Amino acid sequence: MTIQQFKYIVALDNERHFARAAEVCMVTQPGLTIQLRNLEEEIGIKIFDRNKVPLTPTILGVEIINRAKKILREVDEIRDFVVNEKNILEGELKLGIISTLSPYLIPLFIKAMKIATPKVHFVIKEANTGQLMHDLESGIIDVAIMATPTGNSNLIEHPVFKEPFVAYLNTSHPMASEDYYVLQPNDKSELLLLQNEYCYNAQLLDICEMENTGKIQEQFSYDISSIETLKNLVRAELGFAIIPELSILNEKEKGLFKPFREPKPVREISMVVSDTFSKKLLLEKMNEAIWNCLPESLQQNFVYRKIRWNDSPYFIKSIRSLKA
Repeated sequence: MTIQQFKYIVALDNERHFARAAEVCMVTQPGLTIQLRNLEEEIGIKIFDRNKVPLTPTILGVEIINRAKKILREVDEIRDFVVNEKNILEGELKLGIISTLSPYLIPLFIKAMKIATPKVHFVIKEANTGQLMHDLESGIIDVAIMATPTGNSNLIEHPVFKEPFVAYLNTSHPMASEDYYVLQPNDKSELLLLQNEYCYNAQLLDICEMENTGKIQEQFSYDISSIETLKNLVRAELGFAIIPELSILNEKEKGLFKPFREPKPVREISMVVSDTFSKKLLLEKMNEAIWNCLPESLQQNFVYRKIRWNDSPYFIKSIRSLKA
């Protein structure tokens, strides 16, 4: 038995006529008749006495119709509840964000969300990509702001913007006086990576056309997880870095970073939720707040090349070693 069949028998009870009930249900009369017959055959009880004019419910049919009406009312209440849940803009939301984006986006985002959703309390967790995906699937967080695509079929991705990568150079770098950066042969061995940021590192290796870290200098081992530390190492002429554009917006030394020529390498930043997340209006508000707080350079159209990470040999190898 189905909800639709319950709607048909209630309409028949109200109209006491097959043609009129079919018109109310916006279905053909034969279609309605077949559905009624299927329901009666399934439960083994005649709901209507077709020999009477007007159409009349049987004794047991009256009870079945009354119960169907109750079920339909409850269905409407569930629908109203779901609509309300989707549109509610209050309560607590646990938000995760990748650490390579959090210091630069969160101060702008939270300020905008205070205005857009004053009754929502945000609990913010900064973590790497792997941890955020795990926390989404286990329900520890509700929404993650991270680089996509994830390649995870259990997660739903809502892309927000494309963030270009830029090269961060020291003053003695051969490209320091150029308007745009072009990868230099020696830069591959000088590339600075972040500890445990396998998604982010995989993107950098893709930009530099490297499958692994084998060519990177081993004289020093840096166990760092901060883009700001990378920038300081570059200033001290201890390496070369590729960093996301939001991380240099407040830089005073503008000459130290160089954009790539189009198509610019970018990472796609999305809001990611589990397939059970229901607060759609809140997602829309968050999407709007993030977009509106971005600098104009990220809102403009430009030719880009989206850098993936989930299918990177380096990323796959790193994750496997963690699970081993």
